Amino acid sequence: MDIYDEVVRLRRLGQKCAMATIVQVNGSIPSYESAKLLVREDGSMTGTIGGGCVEAEVWNAAREVIETEQPKHLTFSLSQDAAYDNGLICGGQLNVFVEPIVPQPQAFIFGAGHISKSLAKVAALAGFAVTVVDDREAFANQERFPEADAVYAGEYEEIFSRLTITSSGYIIIVTRGHKDDMRVLRMAMDTPARYISMIGSMRKVLGVMKELEKTGIPREAFDRLHAPMGLDIGAISPEEIAVAVVAEMIAVRRNPDSGWRSVSKSIYQNPAHRNVLK
Repeated sequence: MDIYDEVVRLRRLGQKCAMATIVQVNGSIPSYESAKLLVREDGSMTGTIGGGCVEAEVWNAAREVIETEQPKHLTFSLSQDAAYDNGLICGGQLNVFVEPIVPQPQAFIFGAGHISKSLAKVAALAGFAVTVVDDREAFANQERFPEADAVYAGEYEEIFSRLTITSSGYIIIVTRGHKDDMRVLRMAMDTPARYISMIGSMRKVLGVMKELEKTGIPREAFDRLHAPMGLDIGAISPEEIAVAVVAEMIAVRRNPDSGWRSVSKSIYQNPAHRNVLK
């Protein structure tokens, strides 16, 4: 199996992995400089950097790199004692660089109104693969969204079932009405999407949450919801709203804690909001 073909395959599937590469060698080692080991999300591997305990430690580091999406540098000294204990009687040194390989983030925009047009443009500029979904053919078409990688027109439930939404997915709900927003949000909650947001005032958001709780969705599930969506920059126009939302998406992408402002946290901090949900 070609290791680079496998990287391409995994990225197309929306799966993360980590690549370990021997970047420097001093002395004798049981492999060679530039040797590579690819570790998948499920822990399986392809390639090798020489086997033994070194590879086992690199595997552990790769699993951490996949989780944190932060690279690591590792140094191994195969001294005579350590090498003998490991079964690697080489005596050399090697440096290994372990880097995360993540799929291109995907923005799934539900609703094809005027805000969505700006969202698609800004999200594409920020490096997101954009998919737009609406139940109106007059709105959901490639001419209206030239920056989008895919545009679907049809019932939300039918289109949603055909989408592959992974932990690299960012769901933005901006349909034309509360009922459609609620339909999409109910489905979004069952995905591993990294980011879920919904347009609307706090009153609207609270109302949607209250209705969805009646269907059996626990209140804790809404910890994942960013609503009202976007960073609070005083945005008014569609273009400004798009900038605020994509900025929040970037914050979550680069550092999950930095952009976190879920609706549940807002509710728990405000007694008036808590009373609405009673």
